Amino acid sequence: MSERLTVALQYLLPKRALTELAGRLAGLRGGRATTAVIRWFVRRYGVNMAEAAQPDVAAYPSFNDFFTRPLAAGARPLADAAFLSPVDGAISQCGPIERDQIYQAKGHAYSATALLGGDRRLAAQFEDGDFATLYLSPRDYHRIHMPCDGRLRQMIYVPGALFSVNPATARGVPGLFARNERVVCVFEGDFGPFALVLVGATIVGSMATVWHGVVNPPRRPDIEKRAYADGEVALQKGAEMGRFLLGSTVVMLFPKGVLHMNSDWRPERTIRMGEAMARRRA
Repeated sequence: MSERLTVALQYLLPKRALTELAGRLAGLRGGRATTAVIRWFVRRYGVNMAEAAQPDVAAYPSFNDFFTRPLAAGARPLADAAFLSPVDGAISQCGPIERDQIYQAKGHAYSATALLGGDRRLAAQFEDGDFATLYLSPRDYHRIHMPCDGRLRQMIYVPGALFSVNPATARGVPGLFARNERVVCVFEGDFGPFALVLVGATIVGSMATVWHGVVNPPRRPDIEKRAYADGEVALQKGAEMGRFLLGSTVVMLFPKGVLHMNSDWRPERTIRMGEAMARRRA
């Protein structure tokens, strides 16, 4: 199937219905049938179960339990670096934010304001800063960790579309990450604010954080903001902060003059949670 046709189908598919169905099925406890589905998935996508805390696929009562599986102790040692990769996955894009514009793919950019749910004041804090867009494939570990120490300031639920998130749709769907449903998590570090944006997609049945639990479903029609008192939620570098129930994308935003991205951080590179991402600028 051509890339153009693949993208065109994204506009025609009943994405919300498919996603809600997938979410219900992934939560079922179907015994041997569930185990058979998990075994197929492991073979189809080459999932490395040797890294899992529980490598026996028959031990997972539901597909969601398998998909959000924890890793074995020591599977992801944390690098001695100021900023760490928060996920296993691949770098879709990374680099400077041009005023308010974030690069998506050739010919496409979107605004930090749109990504952050239309909050111009919040977006202004990242003007001319840095970003990284990280794609999690089906085979990856799907828990999200902190790139640095942070105190939670606010969480914003932004309703939106449910386009698939992959290299083809990034090239073919304008403003993809600012159009899809997402959960914006804004933290305060010792250098100022930073944001981790969890972006939903077709078949992504749910997104959750460690302080709130499941954020969606249910899917709501309006933007919802929740503020947190200073110190109410404080997470250390490398600590888990959230997870996807089926995979998608994380977009990170940092303010101007804070970090210097490692030279080996470039688009299409495979990354692992806990590896060095960047150093602090002097």
